[in-house]
Amino acid sequence: MGLYSSPELLEWFTYEYLNYSKRKLDMGKSCIRFKKMEDIPYQLIGQLAAKMTPQEWISTYERSVKR
Repeated sequence: MGLYSSPELLEWFTYEYLNYSKRKLDMGKSCIRFKKMEDIPYQLIGQLAAKMTPQEWISTYERSVKR
């Protein structure tokens, strides 16, 4: 998940999540868990998706695999 590959992106998301949800952020290594559909902050998820392009993610992934 792109969040863990970029400390800046992870910090941004965890901070912004507090502005969009009253519930505690529940994240795993490759997922964000929501108990109810109405708890999903769609606008925030859209902003998150726009912050990293597929090519940026592929480049990040390839750099980590080559180590």
